[in-house]
Amino acid sequence: MSISYKDSGVDIEKGDETVAKIKPLVKSTHNKNVLSNIGLFGGFYELNFKEYDQPVIVASTDGVGTKLKIAFVTGIHHTIGQCLVNHCINDILACGAKPLFFLDYFATGKLNPNIAVEVIKGFTIACKENDVALIGGETAEMPSIYSEGEYDVSGTIVGIVEKNKIINGSKIKKGDLMIGLSSTGLHTNGYSLARAALFPKYNIDQYFEELQSTLGEALLKIHKCYYKTIYNLIEKELINGISHITGGGIEGNTKRILHDDLKMQINWNAWSRPIIFEIIQKSGKIEEEEMRKAFNLGIGLILIIDENNLDLVLETCKNDNPIVIGKII
Repeated sequence: MSISYKDSGVDIEKGDETVAKIKPLVKSTHNKNVLSNIGLFGGFYELNFKEYDQPVIVASTDGVGTKLKIAFVTGIHHTIGQCLVNHCINDILACGAKPLFFLDYFATGKLNPNIAVEVIKGFTIACKENDVALIGGETAEMPSIYSEGEYDVSGTIVGIVEKNKIINGSKIKKGDLMIGLSSTGLHTNGYSLARAALFPKYNIDQYFEELQSTLGEALLKIHKCYYKTIYNLIEKELINGISHITGGGIEGNTKRILHDDLKMQINWNAWSRPIIFEIIQKSGKIEEEEMRKAFNLGIGLILIIDENNLDLVLETCKNDNPIVIGKII
């Protein structure tokens, strides 16, 4: 008796159905630079390098970690894609780069076209919000690799920066100020610790008055993108350093861009933490030091600037609740 690919767990028809549904979504992110449609063996993106003196391509790949577990339990899948794109954009933004295009990877044990489309819809929403083209990706069905109803996603962002405007921390000096921009919550980090602290005690759909939402909704808040807020400051060379606060927290990420002879002096009382962090800390009886290592604690991005540029930076970033949280010593 012969068996088919479908018998082994891979449904090509469902794959084709998914591609058909996402084609118009993906195409809605394209601009004049995109020379290819979905379905080819590669994505084509045309660049006019004459607009730059010394163009440097910047790329970054990431995922969203165990935030996926919250999506699986709640059945809310469209925010995950937005989180991933925004996270990737912030990473290259921290280098001074302008994002150009995005590539995604969606893998699951048994393909559910409706869920796949929701996730990819999230990619396209964030891409359009940030003038980024989604030019390709991969949808993989791999029986026995993933548990029923689960999937994984990753993404790659490619951007460009003028060589003399690369931000790598080399301009940071003693006396510079640290400006914190607010996060929406956990963003895409610390979910393993958060889940370990919360779910022995609470249900995912439990409503919290202080959050004005269920626990699941609070944990799925979209990772904020800061590109449109600060790119103008980058173009004007008003930022000496940028730290995207992901795994490792404020100190762990910011020290990556400091010279060995520089340190940060942080005022941990300078801002009010979102309530979700208080709930997590109390539920798991988590030590303060551990909280600072695992979570952003309400600060999603840190700009390191010359103190003479403070007023302009605060005004430019006013929608992200900027606050001086420390200085370089």
